[in-house]
Amino acid sequence: MKKIATLLAIICFSSMGFAQKGAKIEFKVQNNTIDYGNISKGKDNGIRTFEFTNTGDAPLIIFSVQSTSNLTILSKPKDSILPGKTARIEIKYNMIPGPIRKTITVESNAINYDEGRIPLKIKGEVIAN
Repeated sequence: MKKIATLLAIICFSSMGFAQKGAKIEFKVQNNTIDYGNISKGKDNGIRTFEFTNTGDAPLIIFSVQSTSNLTILSKPKDSILPGKTARIEIKYNMIPGPIRKTITVESNAINYDEGRIPLKIKGEVIAN
């Protein structure tokens, strides 16, 4: 009986080491992708928002947000995001006619993504008027 209790105690304490503690980021859009769909150049300003929540148990820090060409980062969190809190990254596509296939890279301390790097994507098509 002592051996079983000791074994259970060891397993219990070992599993605590595998529990991941830290900041975790969860985006509201499916697959971290915003689909613009088919949009008209003259009727859409190209601004979209990626909203996310810190689902971890430590403050989430966004170190940088990098975009590819034809994308502008309008706003990003400057302060850390506490556990359970929500924040936003606002972007603007320059509305050049043709297909949209762009990636934004967010660098953070989130433990649920490799090295805290999160790829965000936008897709769609801008139709000239």
